Amino acid sequence: MRPERLYSAYVFDMDGTIYLGDDVLPGVHEGLRVLRERDIPVRFLSNNPTKDPELYAAKLSRLGLPTPVDDIANTVVTTVRWLLAHHPHAVVFPIAEQPLIRAMTKAGIRLSDDPEQIDIVVASYDRTFDYRKLQIAFDALWFYKRAFLVQTNPDRYCPFPGGRGEPDCAAITAAIEACTGVQCSINLGKPGAIMIDEAIAGLDVDPRDVLMVGDRLGTDIAMGRAAGMASALVLTGDSTREDVADATPEQWPDFVVETFDQLIPSEIWQRSTQSSRL
Repeated sequence: MRPERLYSAYVFDMDGTIYLGDDVLPGVHEGLRVLRERDIPVRFLSNNPTKDPELYAAKLSRLGLPTPVDDIANTVVTTVRWLLAHHPHAVVFPIAEQPLIRAMTKAGIRLSDDPEQIDIVVASYDRTFDYRKLQIAFDALWFYKRAFLVQTNPDRYCPFPGGRGEPDCAAITAAIEACTGVQCSINLGKPGAIMIDEAIAGLDVDPRDVLMVGDRLGTDIAMGRAAGMASALVLTGDSTREDVADATPEQWPDFVVETFDQLIPSEIWQRSTQSSRL
């Protein structure tokens, strides 16, 4: 199930696809080198809102994969841009960590923890989530009935090296929905349309000639299919071959590869490997 040709552009998930923790995954250096030698555009996406895009760029550079900040988008980027584009005057209560709060403040978005003033509750990956924050969201959504709920991403957990993980944004959203009866109305990360638009912005290529690559069927692959892109599941992260067998049609990848380098067609890979040895 290896691709038989190169695509005009590539969109990559990062955690579980490019790296896991502080380790670059097998075949990534070599595979990206083939694409960059041919000036094929690449974009990097993440549903993780706990880092600024600049931190992702610094991490990729530290791992030997230097990447311009403009080639990186995460839910810090999509959340701020969506708020500015659709609700520029709204008062926002972010249940979030500092990178997203800093980005909102820098963009001039009005923030408040006063339930009587809040227009939008933003649920996010927040390791400082507590009962106080839940009460504020409850009052804004249920008691005053003036706010609505959005989330940065739908991930249930964030995987760690060694098979461990920790609760992600979906856990925060579920707690708010459970007590208020208010359903989240917008998802600002993968596999939503907002992240799709961010992924292909400025590429000037047909989405059908873009390959979306990730390790999660429910976010990465589902986003690629929703956008009309080709999609490839790399088995270095969350989803397994068994998961593919049980997946819905909306989550079926076009390709399943063991490691990143298998995204490169065999003939091109062999020529590139021989050339690098010389």
